[in-house]
Amino acid sequence: MPSPKVHTALLGLAFLLFLLLSYIENTFFFQTISGKIINNHILFLIMLFTHNVLAVSLILLGMTFYVNLVLSDFFKREKHANIILEHPRIFALVFALMIIILSILRGSSLLGGINIEALPVVLLVSAPVGIVEGYGIYLTIKKTLGRNMSMKDLAYIYGIFFIAALMEVAFINILLSIVT
Repeated sequence: MPSPKVHTALLGLAFLLFLLLSYIENTFFFQTISGKIINNHILFLIMLFTHNVLAVSLILLGMTFYVNLVLSDFFKREKHANIILEHPRIFALVFALMIIILSILRGSSLLGGINIEALPVVLLVSAPVGIVEGYGIYLTIKKTLGRNMSMKDLAYIYGIFFIAALMEVAFINILLSIVT
């Protein structure tokens, strides 16, 4: 077993590698979303679920890297390096809200740009899925920063994102049936 500092450095390299891969996946995901895929409910569900699992896994890896950085004394000179580890709920809530808002803005930009007039409707329609996904992100960060993530917790979190993907497919199909 490598030393804690080597382990942290390897975790950081893995995080950078998966961050690059997630950029490629995200680009591919948003380029392949089309009417044909949306109309194939099973394929669309699998794509959304996979996309969400990859995103939350990247968050998990990044938070694990941060915890290891702090615990390995990489921030010895920092006065408040442990503040996030001491208050994981607050950080998890703020981070989850930020990710959900950015996700909604990214999704609405697929419609040809962010239309300020349509943003309240987009937020209202996205709210149920955003609440479920936000809870999943919150739980992931809280458990990771609290250093008590288990395989059962991870399976539960992935289940939350499967429910969110089901909801998202259903909402998109309802919206498409109303529009057309």
